[in-house]
Amino acid sequence: MLNGLFAILVFSLFSCKSNAQEKPNIVYIMLDEWGYYEMSSLGHPLIETPAIDLFALEGMRFTQFLAGANVCAPARAALMLGQHTGHTSVRYNSGATPIKKEDLTIAQVLRNAGYATGGFGKWGLGDRGTSGVPELHGFDIFFGYYHQVHAHTYFPNYLLKNSEKIPLEGNTGHAFKGETFSQYLVHEEAKNFIREYAGKQPFFAYLPYTLPHAYYGIPEDDPAYLKYKNRNWDAPQHHFNPDVAPHDEAKRYAAFIAMADRMIGEILKLLKETGIDDNTVVFLSGDNGANTSVFRNEKYPNGFFAPNTDPKTEKTFRGGKGNFYEGGLRVPYVVRWPGHIKAGVVSDFLGYFPDVMPTLADIAGVNIPEHIDGISFLPTLLDDQSKEQEKHEYLYWEDANQVAMRMNHWKAIKPSTSAAFELYNLTDDIEEQVNVADKHPELIEKFKQFAKLAHQPQVHGDIFDEALGFKGHKAK
Repeated sequence: MLNGLFAILVFSLFSCKSNAQEKPNIVYIMLDEWGYYEMSSLGHPLIETPAIDLFALEGMRFTQFLAGANVCAPARAALMLGQHTGHTSVRYNSGATPIKKEDLTIAQVLRNAGYATGGFGKWGLGDRGTSGVPELHGFDIFFGYYHQVHAHTYFPNYLLKNSEKIPLEGNTGHAFKGETFSQYLVHEEAKNFIREYAGKQPFFAYLPYTLPHAYYGIPEDDPAYLKYKNRNWDAPQHHFNPDVAPHDEAKRYAAFIAMADRMIGEILKLLKETGIDDNTVVFLSGDNGANTSVFRNEKYPNGFFAPNTDPKTEKTFRGGKGNFYEGGLRVPYVVRWPGHIKAGVVSDFLGYFPDVMPTLADIAGVNIPEHIDGISFLPTLLDDQSKEQEKHEYLYWEDANQVAMRMNHWKAIKPSTSAAFELYNLTDDIEEQVNVADKHPELIEKFKQFAKLAHQPQVHGDIFDEALGFKGHKAK
């Protein structure tokens, strides 16, 4: 792992390309339920993602960088806190559970290093009136949704900016229709933040966009929807929006990915226009494994878009959002930094969301916080032959019912509280079809010991005034 002194020296050399500031800017874009194979550069037959494809061509794509959890809120907790779900204060998807006041986030680490910090999109780690609001955890500004269930519609009555309600004109609370499409506002706020600090102060822009998740309500004059509107698809209808024409919901989903692709292209264009592209590292990922339950029927058992199926080999990651098989944890992951990260590289580095905090600390040239579970993968990003890339002894996930671990190519999973541990050799069995636990009792015993070491009782944050938050869910 790079120490703080080495990181400062490295980035002092890099800063020659930017006279206005020494530290590089950091943009972290995370799309909600974006499937591993839902990009055209991996051969998807239906979805077109030209901006993302170029992003990957200009950066480093990771084949086994894994989510921090199998659903939204705990995945965000693992990312923000640098901890796995045996240690995080948010481990379940209640929607209202807040992180603790004393929890240290990426934004706090970077703000302490002199960064301006902004978040735009879906927070999920504490609603208004709790200890988990983002402005208490290092964000100068956060605009969007705090409670994750609030983020299920793109036509809400309001969004939040540092806990202040911002009414959205013409929205009535209808899940699919309204006058103000929230994602347009979120995206514009993100771009305004980048413009404000470009070349003046190093910044951290966290963009956890809701696209393509949630109710598929979209302005029907949006270019992304028009692109797919007349496709002759026989996709099964999804129950989220029974009022639209048959097969139209799938077109709306594809349009959401196209919209995300367009917005990612606009962010990259803005970095170039403001002259900070070479001094900005951009991360792009999904938040958890794909939701394979949508657009699925007997004809399309893996879903109409087959987000976990390799179009070239037809091999399919088992499971999806909500479980710890590979389909619930594998996410797209690409990092781009012109002049520093070699273009067009594909890496098999084994990592997960807790690794993001120490990596960003290294990029900022500050000491890595203690009491986290992640490791910096900056040596891999920079292809730094002088520094050996640290590796995980094991990776760990848990929720209320399941436990999973990785150790190199071995994957152990306990899919329910009453089930025995299963064991898979992912080198030979990426689809997790052959349980070899009986053949390797010594490995099972080792994984059981890891599980005992990794788990600590959950202690979540405080709800000070439940009436201030989005209604419908309580912390757990």
